[in-house]
Amino acid sequence: MPILHHSRLTASILACMWLQGAPAIAQSAAVLELHSKPSQTEPHHFSLEGLDELHQVEFSTTTLWTDGTVTFSGVPLKALLEEVEFQGQTVELVALNDYSISLPIDEIEDEVPIVATRMDGAPMSVRMKGPFWLVFPYDRHPKYRTDTMYARSIWQLFRIKAVD
Repeated sequence: MPILHHSRLTASILACMWLQGAPAIAQSAAVLELHSKPSQTEPHHFSLEGLDELHQVEFSTTTLWTDGTVTFSGVPLKALLEEVEFQGQTVELVALNDYSISLPIDEIEDEVPIVATRMDGAPMSVRMKGPFWLVFPYDRHPKYRTDTMYARSIWQLFRIKAVD
């Protein structure tokens, strides 16, 4: 049986903890892994508390996946990438279930999308699409209500990587 990469094993353990009803433990241990250069082997790690120290944005919107209007808060993806001096033409975002999306760097706006850390003021469990969810203010403009934007709305986010 193959040996799992350490960060993947950690993500799997955290997912199991959340799904088994240990949100307080898992949320305090939630970590976002960020590779700021295409060839980077030692990633940056951001805990929920570490992300809270960065520039925050909040907006309310409806989504395809939630009921009614929801308020999301978190770090603009652009601010997070600037924090680690991101180098790459494309950002690859990966979820706990290995779903991944690519986002050209030149399509990232100053305040949109955000790496949401909270929904309606509360940290998100894996069951609630957390711990981190890339979201757009879908109700703000029709450009955010396209199949492309919906596909980019990756939840259970745990890794961000630079791609050439």
